[in-house]
Amino acid sequence: QVQLVESGGGLVQAGGSLRLSCAASGGTLSSYGMGWFRQAPGKEREFVAAITWIGGRTYYADSVKGRFTISRDNAKNTLYLQMNSLKAEDTAVYYCAARRPHSGSYRSENEYDYWGQGTQVTVSS
Repeated sequence: QVQLVESGGGLVQAGGSLRLSCAASGGTLSSYGMGWFRQAPGKEREFVAAITWIGGRTYYADSVKGRFTISRDNAKNTLYLQMNSLKAEDTAVYYCAARRPHSGSYRSENEYDYWGQGTQVTVSS
């Protein structure tokens, strides 16, 4: 059973940066595809970014492309999300998720098997 714990959220001014981390235990991170999702108040959870389990191919939502960077350090069993040029509309609870290797869209939350508890990101304008 993989357990995921996010950290690094907080309050930041618009235009600022944050780096989220997701530490995995109970499994080897390199065996899983990984993703970040977010949920703003009153909205459904949405895809932010993902990275494949092999090859490190990345995917991004159009709303964050060019501003956010997803990466992984398999030796540290940790996933990251570097967020730059933050906007008020980036305010949300951010979740990391892991999926076993299988076909299916990395953008769909239904394809993920394990989830963290989330970390709050608040961007003040």
